[in-house]
Amino acid sequence: MRRGKLIVFEGIDGAGKTTQVRMLFDLLHKSGADVHQFREPGGTEVGEKVRGVLLARREIETDLDPVAEFLLFAAARRELVRNKLRPLLDGGATVLLDRFGDSSVAYQGYGRGVDVEFIRGINRYVTEGLDPDRGILLDLDPAIARARVGAGTDRLESGGEPFFRRVREGYLEIARGDPERYRVIDAARPPEEVFRDVVRALEGV
Repeated sequence: MRRGKLIVFEGIDGAGKTTQVRMLFDLLHKSGADVHQFREPGGTEVGEKVRGVLLARREIETDLDPVAEFLLFAAARRELVRNKLRPLLDGGATVLLDRFGDSSVAYQGYGRGVDVEFIRGINRYVTEGLDPDRGILLDLDPAIARARVGAGTDRLESGGEPFFRRVREGYLEIARGDPERYRVIDAARPPEEVFRDVVRALEGV
């Protein structure tokens, strides 16, 4: 059986990933495709519990060590890959994912200062080398993102504009380094316009 396709959406908070994942899921589902959607961290019982810790209200765990933060993401990622992504992809399904390994490179690496090669090495191990067939980077200026989501209530959303500027630049650097896989899309426009570019970016995948 032909291996399925993994399509990953990345971008800073407020870029519209959740909206675009939902729109693409609806389009593919209506066409009769075997399509599934997940988010990181999450998608499994363990992953959702880890999500509760990592995305707690900003008054909680504000001093969580950046390496510990990444390793929690990695643990949830491992559970998702082994219990959901691999079986579905091996069965030929299309999987849409709201964040994956490169989110840790951008957020904990470029944003928090954790060694990027350390993150990439752990990512390779926990995902068993699983890479997206297409990465969609929804690029947005942090000032616009902040206007969309406000100051934020969870730990990551409340990182502040300098933090999100580092994360954004990290994402752009990741995309520049992997032009075959990544497509960068201007996320400052209305969702319908963004979605048209998303669909075009998936041609030939």
